[in-house]
Amino acid sequence: MNILGIIPARYASTRFPGKPLHPIAGKPLIQHVVERCQKASALAEIIVATDDPRIAEVAKKFCRVEMTSDQHPSGTDRIAEVMQRCEGDAAVNIQGTSLSSILASSTPSPKH
Repeated sequence: MNILGIIPARYASTRFPGKPLHPIAGKPLIQHVVERCQKASALAEIIVATDDPRIAEVAKKFCRVEMTSDQHPSGTDRIAEVMQRCEGDAAVNIQGTSLSSILASSTPSPKH
């Protein structure tokens, strides 16, 4: 079974514009998310689905990028567009841009 991990990413957030490109520990947030997803053996490929050329330019350095319409009301709609043109049996909608989860996994554990 060919399962795609698709990360919908948009720049125009009202609460945190540009969040996918925000640097954390020397890398953009979206790169941290992709690198963690690439460790999942069940996923055949990781794809960033975006309507923003700034995100696409950065993400194409470390994964596949699919450009989508800027008219989608949700990330799920963005993923549906990508699945219509990609060869995959299923997709996992990866909402992985939580700063707290990235920070927690990027910070070394304290030694006891």
